[in-house]
Amino acid sequence: MTATFTATYSPEDNKLRLYADRRLDAETYARVKGMGFKWAPKQELFVAPRWTPDREDLCVELAGEIEPEFTTLAERAEAKAERLDALADKRQAQSSAFLRAADDLSQAFHMGQPILVGHHSERKARKTQERMHNAMDKSVKAAKSVQYWQWKAAGVESFANMKNSPRVRANRIKTLLAELRDLQRDVNHAQVCLSIWQKAETEDQIRKLSRAHVNGNALVSWERAKELEDGDISPQDFRTRCIESAKRAINSPKRRRWIDHILNRLAYERDLLGPVARYEGELSPVILQAFAREHGAMKPSAKAVPEGFALESAVPLPLHIASEKTVTLSADDWRDLMQSVGYTVPEKKDAKPPILNFRAGGQEVVAASGNIYGRKDTFRQIELTKEQYSKVYKEVRGTRLSACGTFRFKICKDPTSKEAYYMRPWVAVFLTDSKEHPAPESFKKQANAA
Repeated sequence: MTATFTATYSPEDNKLRLYADRRLDAETYARVKGMGFKWAPKQELFVAPRWTPDREDLCVELAGEIEPEFTTLAERAEAKAERLDALADKRQAQSSAFLRAADDLSQAFHMGQPILVGHHSERKARKTQERMHNAMDKSVKAAKSVQYWQWKAAGVESFANMKNSPRVRANRIKTLLAELRDLQRDVNHAQVCLSIWQKAETEDQIRKLSRAHVNGNALVSWERAKELEDGDISPQDFRTRCIESAKRAINSPKRRRWIDHILNRLAYERDLLGPVARYEGELSPVILQAFAREHGAMKPSAKAVPEGFALESAVPLPLHIASEKTVTLSADDWRDLMQSVGYTVPEKKDAKPPILNFRAGGQEVVAASGNIYGRKDTFRQIELTKEQYSKVYKEVRGTRLSACGTFRFKICKDPTSKEAYYMRPWVAVFLTDSKEHPAPESFKKQANAA
């Protein structure tokens, strides 16, 4: 009699679970194990470490449909913690039992009774001593395992709480967006390859493109290019095969399912993190380009038009944004689209203080505290040309914030020093062939106070 299956999916941990009402036959068991499902004996189910299209297809084939998981992550963690606590209690009882047995055996050596060597009782006494030591060792081992299982139980509950924390959920959203960009990047590259191969007509062009790279990626695999070089395939057949391969990558239903799955997971995670606020600030091309880039568009470019804003890309935009290379929407429609996919416009960062190039007039330039003791650093100023400054290693040059916090100034390890590099002092730099700024008022006050 064949088993009856129930399949579930939990968006909390992105896992598929397969329940069977009886033992599986050898063929079905091999298929389930081959797809990466593992048997969880305590829960009496098969669980896959993560969702994939193939695993979903297997679950649908066996169970007919995939239902939402019956238990939440917190409930599963609580059940596992209870099992681990029960194990800890069991080990505690075993430790106590072994301790009592060792105590009973120790009565044979009450008041320091020694083992009488050569006496007829020696053999029995040594056997009793060995049993006593074994019981004590088992008691100690069981007592140690009590702490281990208690620690595991606490860890399970802590892990469940951590998975539901807003900070971890926000990081999970970033990871999902990175996966979305990776998938879309493959589609974008296939679009580029399709455009290039469709324009290639002559045999020389085809042979040249077989070893070409675009944006760091090959237009065709090394194995396929070798077939052309070895004469195993004609240039026109090679071109036709490359075009078909690019179209398969673009229209791959499995990749489309991956993208849809990630978009659904993003919607789920964002919903639990809190509603996405609609952006009501002033919309700009830079904001739209950042939005499109985060969602996998290839080199997006936006501009203001009378109808609102137009966004275009070198290849068709991601399907959840548009299905063409160019899309024009009003400002309100762009705000609605960004909100619907859960995009939050990053808050504008405060501008850093300007870098001033001024003469210190023999005075040291004081920087803001750069150490835990609050001690301010002072820098003697030297004069260099831009060329001389550029020759200083990048690792030993940069900028520092002034003590007043209103400006920054260039610093580097003194290139005029004859000492070893690690011994050279840090100095402030005035570039003689760059625009000279007037000394800031805060620096003048500092100089007068000195």
